Amino acid sequence: MALCVLTASGILKIAATSFVLSWTHSVEKVPWEEYWAVADQRLVLDHARIKGSGAGMEPPDDAILRDGWYVYKPHIPPRDVIILAASGATVSSWSLCANDMCYNLGAEASTPVRITVCGGSALRSD
Repeated sequence: MALCVLTASGILKIAATSFVLSWTHSVEKVPWEEYWAVADQRLVLDHARIKGSGAGMEPPDDAILRDGWYVYKPHIPPRDVIILAASGATVSSWSLCANDMCYNLGAEASTPVRITVCGGSALRSD
C-alpha cells in the first residue's frame, strides 16, 4: 500500500498504511496532530490530538486530557483525498510522518497539496 502526495513539484509516493499529519495552528501557535490509516483504498482518521485550546480550536466535548494533549476521535467518514492549503504564509508547514520519515508540505505558496491512496482517482487536480 502506498500514499501518493501531489505537490506543485510532483508526486511523492510513500509506502505506508498509516501516517501522522501535523501542523501548528496559525493564530494560537499550538501543535495539532491527526493519526490516519489506509483501509479499503481510503483514508481513515483514527484519532487526533491538540496541545491546547484557543480561538477556533476548542477540543470536542469527548476529548480526554492526556499528558498535556487533548485526545479525541473525530467523527468523519473515510476520505478519498485530503487537501492541504499551501499558502506559505502560516507559522509552519504541514508535516506528514510515516515509517520514521517526515516530509514538510506546503511551506511555499503554491497549489494545494493532495494526499490519497496511490491508484485511486483522487489525484486529479480539478
